[in-house]
Amino acid sequence: MSAFPKFFRRTALAGLLFSFLAPAALAASAREQAAIEAIHKRMAAATVRYQNAQQLSAEGDPAGDEESDAALAEMEAVLDACALQRGCEVSPLLAAYKSALMARIGTEDGLEDENDLDEDEPLASDDHALLPNMPESERMARLLNDQRHDFDKMVRFNPAIEAGIRRWLTDMRPQLIDSYENYRNMRAEIYPQWERDGLPEPLLFGILAKESNGKVHVTSRAGAAGPLQFMPATGLRFGLGPDGTGFDTRYDPRSAGYASADYLKERMAELGGSIELALAAYNGGEGRALRVYQQHPGRSFWDDEVYYQFPAETRDYVPMVIAAGWLFLHPRQYGLKFPRVNPKPALLQLARASSLNELTMCLGNGGTRDGFLRTLRNLNPRYQPDSLIPYGTDLRANTRIVRLYRRYCDKGPRAELARMLNNANVGAAIVRTGNPLPTGTVAVGDVTSLPGAATAERAGGPASKKNPKPAPVKRYKVKKGDTLGRIANKYDCSLKQLARANGLRAPSYVVKPGQSLKLEGCGK
Repeated sequence: MSAFPKFFRRTALAGLLFSFLAPAALAASAREQAAIEAIHKRMAAATVRYQNAQQLSAEGDPAGDEESDAALAEMEAVLDACALQRGCEVSPLLAAYKSALMARIGTEDGLEDENDLDEDEPLASDDHALLPNMPESERMARLLNDQRHDFDKMVRFNPAIEAGIRRWLTDMRPQLIDSYENYRNMRAEIYPQWERDGLPEPLLFGILAKESNGKVHVTSRAGAAGPLQFMPATGLRFGLGPDGTGFDTRYDPRSAGYASADYLKERMAELGGSIELALAAYNGGEGRALRVYQQHPGRSFWDDEVYYQFPAETRDYVPMVIAAGWLFLHPRQYGLKFPRVNPKPALLQLARASSLNELTMCLGNGGTRDGFLRTLRNLNPRYQPDSLIPYGTDLRANTRIVRLYRRYCDKGPRAELARMLNNANVGAAIVRTGNPLPTGTVAVGDVTSLPGAATAERAGGPASKKNPKPAPVKRYKVKKGDTLGRIANKYDCSLKQLARANGLRAPSYVVKPGQSLKLEGCGK
């Protein structure tokens, strides 16, 4: 076998076949014609096999790459057969092979990314400036009719944005990449209202990246919560907050997407359609932004009399959001390659009770870098990672997760291994040999209890006439978010003994807030 990489072997083969292309051979016999038809059928079947393999790869199935290699190998074998068969024209078969090969090269180079295919991407020299004399009413109208790339015409590209881009591309690059992956995985939840309202997607991505990196459970010290960081009072104005089940809908990406679209439309309507001032209101307070706008009507956020009326945090926030949105539109221009993430939403119905942690372990990486815990949490924010989710529950997921679940998590060795790891309890590893003596106590001998005989209370003392009272069993009141496993870890308990003492049945061990548990088999 040649030591050359597979790609070079295929390229060499293609070149060699090109050199042997010739006019059609003499008329073939019936037997030869049947052989030629069989060769064409093989190529057609290999082409379909390759296309199916590419679909698997696009959905993250590791089997897709193996199938692609096998399909290309079959195509090569078909070309060899055609070259040896009298009357077989190589050119139509070679065209199919070349098409598959170029598709494979394009995939490996990341050319299928929708951002990388943007051939009309503007250069930095010709599209970074907003027309200075554009009326605010026209600016608002153009913004609300945005078609993706209109965003870069609605903001002022200046050194502050360039500085923001520098930060995103250096020490904050990991956060930018995480934000992109998280956004793409929950885009179907958070973006629809923005799309219906004609609001620019880069603006949504920029806010998400700066506010939470796309992690829906983020809460700030000031009390802002969710992927888009709504404060409690603002959230209530736009339909977010406690829903009566103990869940705060500020953490729900779909609800937050609707509320943020309404909020931005309201801000831009009262601030002359300025993205910069709307972002300043989002971060620095809508009252302050409106007051500044009314004091300086028609003035830009970047005018010094406006700019310095906002706190330093807001002066940093506005360009950082715009910079992230700019990179979302123009990654190639800055040598940035976002991961290929284009999931198809799907519902996952649990075939048995499980937790997000357990699902993450049995799903594996599935072609991703970090696995699926963040995606599952973002799409199903009502559940804590270790909360047991009942059988039959429909979880928001994508087709890749659903396929991996059916393959690995429904049943089988990986499913059982994940369940065992999920139920692992550190306390069960401790071998209890009796209560240790307090420090400084001298043992004078072992005291052994015999049936029917009283035990001396102290060496040499009279025997007790009454059996000592057993120590009272401690109890614990279940709090919101508790699981039996978490309680067992906290109080150093044997999970099985704790469950047995409280009449809880495996494997779910369901507990409810307010329930009183006996802490039997616990070390604390």
